[in-house]
Amino acid sequence: MSTCQDFRFGRLALSLKQMYVAIEGVIGVGKTTLASLIAQRLGAESLHEVVEDNPFLPMFYQDPIRYGFKVQVFFLLSRYKQLLPLSQPSLFAGGVVADYLFDKDAIFAAMNLSGAEWDLYNDLYSNLAPRIPTPDLTIYLRAPLSVIFERIRRRGRVFEKQIDPEYLARLGEFYERHFATYPHPLWIIDTQEFNFAEREADRDWVVRHVHERLETKAASSNARSKTLDAASLNDPS
Repeated sequence: MSTCQDFRFGRLALSLKQMYVAIEGVIGVGKTTLASLIAQRLGAESLHEVVEDNPFLPMFYQDPIRYGFKVQVFFLLSRYKQLLPLSQPSLFAGGVVADYLFDKDAIFAAMNLSGAEWDLYNDLYSNLAPRIPTPDLTIYLRAPLSVIFERIRRRGRVFEKQIDPEYLARLGEFYERHFATYPHPLWIIDTQEFNFAEREADRDWVVRHVHERLETKAASSNARSKTLDAASLNDPS
């Protein structure tokens, strides 16, 4: 049996329990598809953002200035409630793969809000963000606008058909700016050459590399824990 097949059927050949992976990227880049794939292959729980429940979203795409604050605060509180249980890893013994990062909310808000609305939003975000755990691995997906719009078209969400190409291009710039200084474990994938939904070789490749990165993170955490334990034993105080 090949290495790829081991990852397809083995499910956590190494102990990666309670690991938290987040997938990020602009609208339509393929986050949910990849999150579902990785969660299934690694025997983890898949956590999907609930986008359609935001009642302000269709109106936002028609009038972003009027509805920007409402749509962002709704998303902020919704994402907070969904991700807060991750602060108790014992509830997710097999690990979690989410199709978004909590930082996403601030990325969108920085682009869509200004003035007093931004100040109020930022105050809310600054109080909530520290309570959300940081992923053990964040995967940032990229793709050219032409590829993204084709994926959006195939997905078929009615309200997304109103997205302005200039809006999506600006959003991509904000994402690039955010991840240029992202201080946590990050893997960037240019997805235009991959088809994780339909191509088995691509699925095997990405799962293998995710597993390797999580294995490295787990080994590093274990080594750090042993060092701290040894230090405490040698501390005469």
